[in-house]
Amino acid sequence: MIPLEVLLTFFAASLLLALAPGPDNIFVLTQSALHGRTSGLVVTLGLCTGLIVHTLGVALGVAVIFQASAVAFTALKLLGAGYLLYLAWQIFRASATRIEAARSNRLSYKKLYSRGIIMNVTNPKVSIFFLAFLPQFTDPALGSVALQTGLLGLLFILSALLVFGGIALVAGSLGAWLNRSTQLQKGMNWLTGSVFIGLALKLVTTER
Repeated sequence: MIPLEVLLTFFAASLLLALAPGPDNIFVLTQSALHGRTSGLVVTLGLCTGLIVHTLGVALGVAVIFQASAVAFTALKLLGAGYLLYLAWQIFRASATRIEAARSNRLSYKKLYSRGIIMNVTNPKVSIFFLAFLPQFTDPALGSVALQTGLLGLLFILSALLVFGGIALVAGSLGAWLNRSTQLQKGMNWLTGSVFIGLALKLVTTER
């Protein structure tokens, strides 16, 4: 069993890392502002589901492939960037009428949850980060490294839930204010689309 002091150190580091500005918390921020607190929390659950995939990948050694293979890394990177550009294109196409209608017909929770998963899973930097970060807190002398990795992954997911959930609650209040004005919401849509494009460009230009 991993010593308690090691787990507490890891959890504190995970909270700080979740607070650092990055694609995931920016994604929660923009989606919460556009669609409300509950929608932001659903996106958060999607992102954390993606973290489960990354945790399993590291525990099973799959993440090593993305660290060792430039082709695999590039392919997943382009897939993630393409999805972000697709989301930006959808947002830019939204007219004032469609935005007005969106107040009573928001994106389904299933779609928002799926967006969160895809956003996280298609970012190979997360897998490589987990591969570099989690093993530092494991010790083969304490038993199965795979089980230790799984436990650390769950702790990291808990920290992400706390931080991203807090962002969703705060940004959701902004969304309620934006919904009072079609022009403000349209401006927020364009801002969100621009953020997605920026994230896509950042993802494309990242190196292993």
